[in-house]
Amino acid sequence: MAPSTMNGVLRDPSSDSPEVVAFPPMLYLTAFAIGLVMHFLFPIGRLLSLPARLLGVFLIAASGALAIPAKRAMRRAGTNINPKLPATAMVTDGPFRYTRNPLYLSLAALYAGLALLIGAVWPLVWLVPLMILVHWGVVRREERYLEAKFGDAYRAYKARVRRWI
Repeated sequence: MAPSTMNGVLRDPSSDSPEVVAFPPMLYLTAFAIGLVMHFLFPIGRLLSLPARLLGVFLIAASGALAIPAKRAMRRAGTNINPKLPATAMVTDGPFRYTRNPLYLSLAALYAGLALLIGAVWPLVWLVPLMILVHWGVVRREERYLEAKFGDAYRAYKARVRRWI
């Protein structure tokens, strides 16, 4: 249920949450675990080439390079990182200047990097439905919530900064 608003301010504090479908890191972890189980039960190939592994290492490093400053920016702003908790401030600095979802982007890069590093195809196959679920079950809900909570300031931010990259 979307939070009710008046002039962009939430009226019911008990609804001060985007009501995401699940804690996002658990979505990524669950999809990766399913992909690994399928990799061992129903192998469809392995990506063991040096370029695939190097790309995996690069994506893992990029994930950290994105996640660490994003978490710092959120802490500096004094807002919650967990999307199940209320947002107390808009964060528009650090990586949030370039993407509205740096933490989910970093989780996707970590996920893909690990799959490439270990050479597992199934987790990469699962990445597509995972990103659809994250988009509709997490990101879109968060955007509705933040727009209701922060009003025109969030709409201006959305107009200025891309959702992903």
